[in-house]
Amino acid sequence: MHRGTAWLLLFALAGLVLAVLGLAVGSVQVPLPEVWRALCGLPGGTNAVIVLQVRLPEVLTAMAAGAGLGAAGLMMQTVFHNPLAGPGVLGISSGASMGVALVMLARPLWPALPVAQDLLVMAAALAGALAVLLLITLADRRIGDSATLLILGLMVGYLASALVSVLQAASEAGALKGFVLWGMGSFAAVDARRLPWLWLPVAAGLVLAVSLAKPLNALLIGDENARSMGVDVRRVHRTVIWATGLLAGTITACCGPVAFLGLAVPHLARACMRSVDHRLLMPGTILLGAALALACDLVVRLPWSGGALPLNTVTSLLGAPVVLWILLKGRRWGRG
Repeated sequence: MHRGTAWLLLFALAGLVLAVLGLAVGSVQVPLPEVWRALCGLPGGTNAVIVLQVRLPEVLTAMAAGAGLGAAGLMMQTVFHNPLAGPGVLGISSGASMGVALVMLARPLWPALPVAQDLLVMAAALAGALAVLLLITLADRRIGDSATLLILGLMVGYLASALVSVLQAASEAGALKGFVLWGMGSFAAVDARRLPWLWLPVAAGLVLAVSLAKPLNALLIGDENARSMGVDVRRVHRTVIWATGLLAGTITACCGPVAFLGLAVPHLARACMRSVDHRLLMPGTILLGAALALACDLVVRLPWSGGALPLNTVTSLLGAPVVLWILLKGRRWGRG
């Protein structure tokens, strides 16, 4: 069996095992036979309610978030030829945070609206991400240089963060606490009715990411060489920007700004698979991202954590060592 195929199967198996554990483990332990009964639709009382209405949406949310952020991070690192690029490098996540800050911190703006607060938060995050995405797209048409576009994205992110800080300084204590909690990230904020709002855009973004495998392979040898091979580099860049915006904006709107997964997962996939071929690496990154997100969510929900451990604390404990490893290993990392 090909090494890459073996790793794909291993990632898928790990994700399946972690998903089952995610349905069983928590503040209330549900035996595995009861989990199976609930999934089969058999009567199970309270355990069935816990599995189907509480834990299953959280598990599916974690899978979508991990897969989407991993794919977005891989596309960003390839397009910008930067191993430290991630889904938030274009300022899309910061734009989503700014939209949420306007809703949650500028309190006079939203209590009078006839919309549930959680829906308004999601809509504001998507609006902020879309605004930044449109700005980056217009800039890409005018600039056409990936390095300059990267700097522009970082500056937009810093500007959005500065505006959020101003709102935080002027906000009430209760509103500030709510925004800080949102900023810690969570896979538990999406219930069964709202799962399609997350999964449909993420699925579309993942299809785009997989379809770009061959052009992304061409970009590995440089933009000019890719052009000489007949690749429309500008079109690939714009498609990647929109796919990343769709993934990062939707996931941030539903789960908050989840840290480090998009940066760390592609490098872990490269290290395991020893390949830079996106035809293998992209599916591997998607599967590994889903598995690692499930693992992080499982740690957050372990009984000894008391549910008080923030998601971004766990993802940072995973991602920060990977970044340090990248810096220490340099170009030797993930060489095929």
